[in-house]
Amino acid sequence: MSSSVTSYASVLQQAEALPLLDRTLIWSKINSGTTNLDGVRKVGKLLADAFSVLPGKVNLVAPEPVEIVRTNGTIDHIERGEHLTISVRPEANIRILLTGHMDTVFPSDHPFQQVSEREPGVLNGPGLADMKGGLSTMLGALQLLENSDIAKRIGYDVMINSDEEVGSGSSAKLIEQLAHGKIAALTYEPALPDGTLAGERGGSGNFSIIFTGKSAHAGRNPDEGRNALIAAADMALRLKTLHRDGLSVNPAKIDGGGPNNAVPDHCILRVNFRPKSMEDQKEAQLTLDNLVQLIAEEHDLDVHCHGGFGRPPKPIDAQAQKLFGLVKQCGAELGLDINWRGTGGVCDGNNIAACGIPVVDTMGVRGGAIHSSDEFLIVDSLVERTQLSALTIMRIAERGGL
Repeated sequence: MSSSVTSYASVLQQAEALPLLDRTLIWSKINSGTTNLDGVRKVGKLLADAFSVLPGKVNLVAPEPVEIVRTNGTIDHIERGEHLTISVRPEANIRILLTGHMDTVFPSDHPFQQVSEREPGVLNGPGLADMKGGLSTMLGALQLLENSDIAKRIGYDVMINSDEEVGSGSSAKLIEQLAHGKIAALTYEPALPDGTLAGERGGSGNFSIIFTGKSAHAGRNPDEGRNALIAAADMALRLKTLHRDGLSVNPAKIDGGGPNNAVPDHCILRVNFRPKSMEDQKEAQLTLDNLVQLIAEEHDLDVHCHGGFGRPPKPIDAQAQKLFGLVKQCGAELGLDINWRGTGGVCDGNNIAACGIPVVDTMGVRGGAIHSSDEFLIVDSLVERTQLSALTIMRIAERGGL
């Protein structure tokens, strides 16, 4: 540590005594795939108990309803787990938001369930980096803050949701609500193995396009039918022509069709858009709306589009630059070289930035191969990133802002 962190040195050194790894391992050994509601519930309870050491009110918040388009075209609601919130010093003039997620991408029947040592200092396990290690560092940083004299100068809300890995449909309103009035936000997605942070992010939109045609016999009267499968394929091909630098378009799946001797009267096209900017997103939405009308007219059938852009693009504006600069400065004081780069991935940081709040959304551990059975955590980064977060928060409190 440099001489400039001397006033906080004794507090930051306490990170080495925190059970950062122990609780990460406990949380990771419980499967909490988004759809495994029992596992999510168990991890949520453990997190509530762990975060109760902070001097604030811990709540488990009911999820908002989430709609899904079934393969038969009906719109149904699916259940998500409760979200965890903690509010500390809500009366403070300077307040920040810290967010994370308790769910993983690995369902209860996935073969990747165990933690093992990949090599000395590197562990392989589900959710270790994404993001149970990040949750441990978040809690650790707040524990260090509360052990410092400057804690009383800053307040914060913590939000740990249960559905980030599937787009935060049941927690988006909660994120927006908690972002209100905050000066900055930190989110605990993993950094890259070398410590690089994610900077600007593109957005993401998921759509289910429902085609309802007319069935007919494939031999006797095929021309009297209205082929929903052909309309869906036509839509997929036309959407793919929109793909360009700044706008990725991925028609991913067609559900529907029928037996060879009947004209299919039902299909659903699933498609994902990744716009780099809000202008790209607006263009994609306008073109999609126009294509829905055009395909319906040309194929003489009904087309209904369900979905939306759940993750707006996240540019780096002047305030975000200041927050990144502060994190970089704090890293330098700790002997860390902090850099960042743009990414096509999305997370809750997109939603926070859309509220006008500067956010650094990769304050978690160093690790990699996330969303795969090779996911790994670099153990030393637990202490390292806990200290980085704690110092960043203390500097915000000290400055009274960014």
